[in-house]
Formats: sequence, C-alpha cells, structure tokens
Amino acid sequence: MKRVRQVGTTVMVTATASILAACGGSGGTDGGDASSTGEVTVWAHQGQESEVQALEEIIEDFNTSQQEYTATLQFVPEADYTSTLTTTDPGELPDVLEYDGPMMASLVHAGKLAPVGDLVAPETLKNQTASVLAQNTFPGDSKVYGISQFDASLGIYGNRELLDAAGVDYPEGLDDAWTAEEFEAALKSLQASDPDGQVLDIKENYGAEWPTYGFLPVLWSAGERLVEDGQADGHLNSASAVAAVERFAAWRPFVDPNTDDAAFVDERVALSWVGHWVYNTYAEALGDKLVVLPLPDFGQGPKSGQGSWAWGVNPESENAEGAAAFLDHLASDDAVTTMTMANAAPPATTSAVGASELYGPEGPLALFADSLERTCGDGALSPGCVAVPRPVTPAYPVISQQFSEAFFGAYEGGDAQELLDKAARTIDLDYQDNDGYGLR
Repeated sequence: MKRVRQVGTTVMVTATASILAACGGSGGTDGGDASSTGEVTVWAHQGQESEVQALEEIIEDFNTSQQEYTATLQFVPEADYTSTLTTTDPGELPDVLEYDGPMMASLVHAGKLAPVGDLVAPETLKNQTASVLAQNTFPGDSKVYGISQFDASLGIYGNRELLDAAGVDYPEGLDDAWTAEEFEAALKSLQASDPDGQVLDIKENYGAEWPTYGFLPVLWSAGERLVEDGQADGHLNSASAVAAVERFAAWRPFVDPNTDDAAFVDERVALSWVGHWVYNTYAEALGDKLVVLPLPDFGQGPKSGQGSWAWGVNPESENAEGAAAFLDHLASDDAVTTMTMANAAPPATTSAVGASELYGPEGPLALFADSLERTCGDGALSPGCVAVPRPVTPAYPVISQQFSEAFFGAYEGGDAQELLDKAARTIDLDYQDNDGYGLR
C-alpha cells in the first residue's frame, strides 16, 4: 500500500500502485480532461518534511500567480517512489513527474520522459547550472530531459578542535586536498589520541543509493569512470580501480559503524564522509568547530558526486504547455530559494547559487559550489574537474547494485579483484541482453 498526500484538495488517501497511477494519470482519456480544465497533475517523492512543506508552498504560489493552470500534487513515499515510476505505464503517469537524477536515462528509454528543450522558456535552460545539465542530458540524443531545483555534493566534514588537538593539518580547499596517503596519515594521527581508534564516519548506517553515490568518487579519483562505451570490463575492474578500492577497504579499522547516526555530532569521530544534506545538523551541533573539506585524491584529483532529484514531462501528457509553465515556475529564483533554504542543497540555477548565503563565494559550503562548478560532465576525469554525474545510462540500476555489492564486499574483507570482475561481467551482460540500450 502506498500513502499519498494530494495537494489542492488537501486530502489524504491510500491506494495500491495501480490505483495511484490511474487517478494521477494524464494520458489516455483522462488527458483530455486535464487539458481542458487547465489542470497540471504532478507526482513527487515524499522526502523530509521541510522539503514537503516547501513544495506545497511552491505549488500554492504557482496556482495563485496565474489563472491559466492549476497544479495538483500527489506525494508518494520516497521508498516506493522510483519503483512506482518504473512499474507504471506512461499513459497512467501524471503530466509532470519528479525523478531521481540517475534514473533519467532509464525513464527516457522506457518512454516516460519527453525532451524539455522546446517546452520550457529558453532562460530556464540557460540558468541551469552546468552540473545539472550534465545529469539531465541523455547521451543517446544529447537532449535535455529534466529541470532541477537543486543539486548534491560530497565532502568530508571535520571537527576543527579534534584535528588541531591531534596535530593534523587539513586542506583549505579543492586545490590542496589530501592525497590518499595523507588522508591515511591523518587517520593514524587521530587514532593515536582516540580511545577506541575509530575516528572516521562513512555513514555505514545509510542504505539505498548511498553506497554508489558515496563511493563512486573513489574510482573516479583513481581515473576510472566504471563504464566506458557500454563496457565495464577493463574499467570497473582495472588495476587502478582495484587498488583504490583496496586502499579504502584498509581504512575500515578507523571507521565508527555509526549505528545511531550520531558519531560526528557526539564528537566520537573527527571526520565524516557525507554530503551537503547533513550541514544544518552538523553546524548546529559543532558551531565554529565545523570545517568542510574535499574528499581525498586517489591520483586524478579529488572527485565528488553530483546530481539529485529533477523534474520532467510525460511524453503522453496532453497538457504539455501547462507542464512546461510549471517547470518554468519550479526553476524560478523564488521557488529554487524556497526549496534550497528548506533542504540546504546546492541551488541548481546560476542566479540562485550566486545569491546563496550557504553556497556563495563566502558561504560555509562554498567548497561544494566550487566542486559542482568544476563538473567533469561526460568528459575526461582530469585532475582539474571535480563533480562527476553517475553513469547516464538505462543500465544505471544494474550498475548501482553491482558496484555497491562489490565495493562493500571488498570493504568487509572480500577479494576486490574477484568482486569487481564479477560485477563487471554482470553489467556487461546486461548491456548485451539489451543490445547496448542503443547507446553504443
């Protein structure tokens, strides 16, 4: 059963996935009604409460700002959201659907997203940051299929007081990031003055997409993209990739399992490998002791993840103009600021980044904005670029599962070469079974 909140009539309903799809759809016979009444049906994931409230406010602003269209919003619990999209026929999807960034290519391949370049206003696309454009562009036709309000980034949060007490020098920015060797030396120095020797949090308590999002930068920083031209063999399991995974696995004795998700805020550890979304909690707990650092450099410069939730249009929508108007509103400065103030995420528009108190040049999270500005896109993983989109391919669900299992299998003591070999074979077989997804 899926719990859905519908905004507009402000009622709460429960339904199976098929009932939810049927009542929210804009295609088929229902599509004509949506078009004739000016209704724009919208699905979104039901994430943290602050995001829910922000989106409700944005919907209300859209509906009161003009009289031509009325957006009606349904929330689907985050844990069920992606599976609901992937199992629902395009004709039963809403006019506008939110999607998790790396799922874009799969949804395009399944006929569930339309190109937005000719739908939204030119200034909307022009104002999107380079990093979200890289996430939302399908390599098969080089068209943009989504609009983003916010992005995501990774780094290491440090406890300045504990680092100084251990005599650890730490980076000031991306250009002087720790090498992997220097990072390991810092861990050893911190361990020497720590009662249990566990000085690093890597969010072992997280699940879902975290293992892929959190640790693909290890491979990217070693110079490997994981998949090149539809092939994982020779990339995911290359000598440099294996060496990087083995080095990371060797840090396990320094890691606090963090089962209570409080290792950093309780100051049990001095370092936390995680993303922008914990900033508000960490800043409240540590105040001036909090410092934001880049991930370590495994040979090709520090790398970071990028990409988060985005918005697209159903190809079978019969109210594409209304859907585009809603996307233009979502990408406006007011709407982007409302959302990013609620979730502390990097804004996905150049105008909002520059005005952000968190991500502007003097903001406490300027390092994350700098990382995203230096996106690698789909180009070479040179030392000069930092943020890398997760593989933009319909094979992403298989890639994510296989990488996560192999990476944590090695972290937990398995043979990295054998695990990565097996993952590469499985990914390549998926490409073969799907005729390369038309991308070769």
